[in-house]
Amino acid sequence: MLLKTGDLAKRTGLTVRTLHHYDAIGLLCPSARSDSGYRLYNRQDIARLHRIQALRRLDLSLSDIASLLEGGSTDLQTVIEQQIALLDLQARRTMALRDRLKGLLEHVAGNVEPDLSDWLVTLEMMSMYDKYFTRDELATLRVLRDAADKDVTSQSKPLIARIRSLMDRRVPPESSEAQSLSVPWMALVHERMGGDARLIRKLDAMHRNESAVQALTGVDGAMIDYMATASIARRLAVYRQYLGDKEMPQVFENFSKCRRAWLEAAAEVRDMIENGVDPRSAAAQKLCAQWISLATTVWGDDPDVHEKIRIAHEKEPSLLIGTGVNKEIIAFLSEGIAHWMKQQGTKTGTNHA
Repeated sequence: MLLKTGDLAKRTGLTVRTLHHYDAIGLLCPSARSDSGYRLYNRQDIARLHRIQALRRLDLSLSDIASLLEGGSTDLQTVIEQQIALLDLQARRTMALRDRLKGLLEHVAGNVEPDLSDWLVTLEMMSMYDKYFTRDELATLRVLRDAADKDVTSQSKPLIARIRSLMDRRVPPESSEAQSLSVPWMALVHERMGGDARLIRKLDAMHRNESAVQALTGVDGAMIDYMATASIARRLAVYRQYLGDKEMPQVFENFSKCRRAWLEAAAEVRDMIENGVDPRSAAAQKLCAQWISLATTVWGDDPDVHEKIRIAHEKEPSLLIGTGVNKEIIAFLSEGIAHWMKQQGTKTGTNHA
């Protein structure tokens, strides 16, 4: 049985142009030609075409299909794995789009006459969040947003404007004005990120790296550092009430130096807690040793000083707001550090933030 190009096209649902293209690239060449020069396809050609169509349903490229049919370097397992990865990516993008549309729908529903610019700002911010946060994290952020204190949230724009004003006027971050603004700033970060060091870390990166986010929110790396310095100054003023001037040499400089490392360590502890890691395990003990090193860098190695810091945290819970450290993390570290000290045969104490 021999079929002309037109007949084969009708039977397979393809176009004549497609079959001509397959012939031109050598993917499906007719086995014969009529006296008039028409392409003629035999049974083997038709069988090959059906295989091509089957592989096309997997969204394979024509070059990959040709390689498979010729037994070339592209093995079937690799092709299937690549297609699964592609489908996974498409699924994630589809779900991300769904989430953005759902968020926009909520935004529209909350405004009688929504402004187009508001829609675009909301959509752009959602896209940036998709870039930095996983789907599970985005779900957590939505829960936190719904449960947020509306008064705190509504004050975010005025707060950012006041901080920017201080920065523009070159008011030192250690000033009383900046320190007073660090309280609502840390409360805002804590509320929006649920006190989770992992989310705080990603929010920090997003505001430092994305110029669009900086333009939309008014928050950039310089502001984050400015308020971090102001917050440290405020916290140290509280610690001073428990320690006194003599026990705080160069604490400010060391505290600032260790801030990021402490946030990273708190994020790792949070992961360990969620994954059910034993505080006495090798991985946890390594992290506890790192935590002790950070605490010693800031506060020194006097156990009495560390005990005073612990008391300060008990009596002044606001000291830990926005740091990524909570009671659960402190409990994990207390158990892990106690085991570490027992193994080391030392009585060196340490605080937890």
